[in-house]
Amino acid sequence: MLNKLLMAADIEFLINTALEEDIKSGDITTRNIIADGEPREAELIAKDALILSGLEIFKILFLKLDSATVFLLEPFKDGDSVAKGSTIIKFRCDSVKLLEGERSGLNILQWLSGIATLTRKYVDKAHPVIILDTRKTTPGLRVFEKYAVRCGGGSNHRFGLYDAVMIKDNHIKSAGSIFRAVEKVREALGNKNKIEVETQNLDEVQEALDQQVDIIMLDNMAIDMIRDAVKLIDGRAKVEISGGVNLESLNEISKTGADFVSVGALTHSAPAVDISMNIIASLGEKDK
Repeated sequence: MLNKLLMAADIEFLINTALEEDIKSGDITTRNIIADGEPREAELIAKDALILSGLEIFKILFLKLDSATVFLLEPFKDGDSVAKGSTIIKFRCDSVKLLEGERSGLNILQWLSGIATLTRKYVDKAHPVIILDTRKTTPGLRVFEKYAVRCGGGSNHRFGLYDAVMIKDNHIKSAGSIFRAVEKVREALGNKNKIEVETQNLDEVQEALDQQVDIIMLDNMAIDMIRDAVKLIDGRAKVEISGGVNLESLNEISKTGADFVSVGALTHSAPAVDISMNIIASLGEKDK
């Protein structure tokens, strides 16, 4: 399940941080125009076609502001495709809280849906190659951005330096060779961890193969070298392509026989989608 990735404590931290940053002692504009206790209905409208991510966080944010918030219409869930012009959700909330939470709620929803939407474009273009994210995330917000990647149909690479062995170029330089780097890892950890090695040419690919590693990353290789490397590997290890990947280059990459493509742009360069919140009416106004 998608929501298994996000812990309640993570969501609470994000919401508390966002609200404290924006509201502090209170919205001095809204609180001098509108009286507390006046419920109003509002709806979110998708101004772009998008893949939804962060809706549950949005709902929790408004329930924190006003525990009496009622969600009246919920046609979508995280991971769904939403057409431009669609109503994402309709809800009723105290008027002051509605306006105090508007920007924070939309910021979260637009940010995460932007990542999910870009990810879906990569996933569709790369098929049958699996799209992976990277550690190129916003500090402190990694779990949310990786969640959004999943909403878009992508898969998560390692979450941090602690949960997977990846021998990169500077490890190889420090150890003296791929052979020595792999040897040191196996001496320390045995065979209980899969080992991935970053390679930059066919000689390094062969050296990684000789060490019987589990995954070989082809880093910043030209398409012809990628094809040669995949042929050389010949199923003896999983193949990940990384570096300089974009939507255009996926046309060729998707045909190489590689297993994975890792894309930092999913989390560090995804544009926010456009979602607006419109107040519909107060309960009293609807009866007039």
